[in-house]
Amino acid sequence: MVEVFAGRTLLNKEGEFTDPEEALRNKVVGLYFSAGWCPPCRDFTPVLCDFYTDLVEENDPPAQFEIVFISSDKSAEDMVEYYHDYHGDWLALPWNDEYKNDLKKRYNITAVPKLVIVKENGEVITDKGRKQIRDKGLACFKSWLEVAEIFQNFKD
Repeated sequence: MVEVFAGRTLLNKEGEFTDPEEALRNKVVGLYFSAGWCPPCRDFTPVLCDFYTDLVEENDPPAQFEIVFISSDKSAEDMVEYYHDYHGDWLALPWNDEYKNDLKKRYNITAVPKLVIVKENGEVITDKGRKQIRDKGLACFKSWLEVAEIFQNFKD
């Protein structure tokens, strides 16, 4: 995942810049393409928040999982409002970073919401993360982890 965001910075929920190499190393990463104007996005985001909280914030040790929000909002203000009001404590690509267009092409994003689960090198594990979370809940993380090719510390 480091290669995908090489030379870029990500934001955390407090608006501070974060080094992607440090934040995404040895993790399964969910690229969350979403927007506040989109009703299905607003419907799924709380489900994703619960999933993330259960895996990362309430698990000991925390699961090796991180989400990067890639906004399709119409303005930076809309993105910040949606990110702060609806999203979990994960990372975001800054709204004004044109790289989001490259990511949409690379991962064939034609509509939102879309949750693409990727390996550390950016290879797709599944582009059906949203459906898998809805259908299988936390169990889908274990199947992602099995193919992620990372050092594992996750316990069932």
